[in-house]
Amino acid sequence: MSSSNLAVLNALDNARIQLYHVTAIIIAGMGFFTDAYDLFCITTVSKLLGRLYYYDPITGNPGKLPTNVNNVVTGVALVGTLSGQLVFGWAGDKLGRKKVYGVTLIIMVICAIGSGISFGSSTKSVIGTLCFFRFWLGFGIGGDYPLSATIMSEYANKKTRGKFIAAVFAMQGVGIIFAGLVSMILSKIFLSRYHAVPFSKDPILSTQPQADFLWRIVLMLGALPAMLTFYWRMKMPETGRYTALIEGNAKKAAVDMGRVLDIDIQEESDKLSEIRASNNYKLLSWEFFDRHGYHLIGTMSTWFLLDIAFYSQNLTQKDIFPAMGLTKQAVDVSALEEVYETSCAMFIVALLGTFPGYWFTVLFIESLGRFFIQVMGFIMMSSFMLLMGVFYDGLKEHKWLFALLYGLTFFFANFGPNSTTFVLPAELFPTRLRSTCHALSAAAGKAGAMIGAFVVQTYTLDGDVTKIKRALLALSFTNILGACFTFFLSETKGKSLEEISGEDGGQNRTRTAARRSASWHDQLREVI
Repeated sequence: MSSSNLAVLNALDNARIQLYHVTAIIIAGMGFFTDAYDLFCITTVSKLLGRLYYYDPITGNPGKLPTNVNNVVTGVALVGTLSGQLVFGWAGDKLGRKKVYGVTLIIMVICAIGSGISFGSSTKSVIGTLCFFRFWLGFGIGGDYPLSATIMSEYANKKTRGKFIAAVFAMQGVGIIFAGLVSMILSKIFLSRYHAVPFSKDPILSTQPQADFLWRIVLMLGALPAMLTFYWRMKMPETGRYTALIEGNAKKAAVDMGRVLDIDIQEESDKLSEIRASNNYKLLSWEFFDRHGYHLIGTMSTWFLLDIAFYSQNLTQKDIFPAMGLTKQAVDVSALEEVYETSCAMFIVALLGTFPGYWFTVLFIESLGRFFIQVMGFIMMSSFMLLMGVFYDGLKEHKWLFALLYGLTFFFANFGPNSTTFVLPAELFPTRLRSTCHALSAAAGKAGAMIGAFVVQTYTLDGDVTKIKRALLALSFTNILGACFTFFLSETKGKSLEEISGEDGGQNRTRTAARRSASWHDQLREVI
């Protein structure tokens, strides 16, 4: 670490792990728990919406959301998330991380409750109201991405920063588990009270009227963790790096950090103006592109490619499970039973595949490095999707082998690029643009997620075998592209944020250029 850096930043980089670090992880992590629950709980109840609001007595088939309606219901929150990421990412750099951190939770609480009480005198108005609230729910969720990552990276010390940021993001896995678990428990409770027969035996009685309460309760419960976290978010001080490097107040940064962390910080203002002046460049400038342009291309492209696959898998589970025989067909179960079976399958995949992957990243990110984990994860995801696509017909006869391969793609998504694409943008860019660049990277990811929601999901919605095979092969290819674009990025483990970004006095400003000039096989040695 360069000695020319501010004392307060040196102290943060070398601070021992303390209770407040853990507290910050919990506060930021609960936001991601809420984010994941709100985004993915819709998967468990979207088929129920079809059976409640789109039953056609003339055709005699179970109610099903029309393709365009299904895509909007499951994907509109992603559009909101992309918008929220850009707005709150920019605001986090301009107004401060803390000032806008609580606003995201307020929006999430209001809109989660609003989603559950969606009203209207017709199907169109109910679905329209639901989509309205889920868009703004996504808007609040979007703000959590850049703000949580930036705050955690700026609080952490340089030796455990990757673990801390990954631990915050790992709460997404817990949220996905609870999305399945809550739906599973509630549907079981409803089933025990309100009996129904399979659709094929009685088309009217197979969809219990009380099921209308189920999806509303599932969606509204997403407000609870956000409400519980709000008070503690408001008590968090602004990060020392923002206060010193953006606001230009080294004294206040030392006081704030000394109040929450047991570290000895000396007031130091003489170096501050020099550091700020040497890094006073804008996002849209040649100097930014020279220092960080390739990094931004790398973080945006890899997150975009990753989320095409990750969200395609998550949102199409409800269609793939019955196609593979892991859950029953709609005509063989009642509406509540369908929710229960879908939730069970989603819960098991999340518990055994998704959840462990996040925490493997937490355990190994500082020893293996971000670069290695990301390339490895992309390659493994591509391999398993290729196997499922090529041998899909044979795997239909061995559904548990398919479930294993399917679960492994989730495991290596999370012990891989789904975690590292969140970590790296919080480390590679300078303080004054960190939140904005993370937001741009995350928004690129949500653009990929929208392709999963509006393109891949549409393609596989009818459960056609040929279409599912082609989708899996296409997703395998996008993952290989993701591995290739990872070579635009640098390894960040063990370095201070200022050393990585070149804010420490200019000694490392040529680091990005040097990285670009390295041959591809030199970079490959880092993986091997």
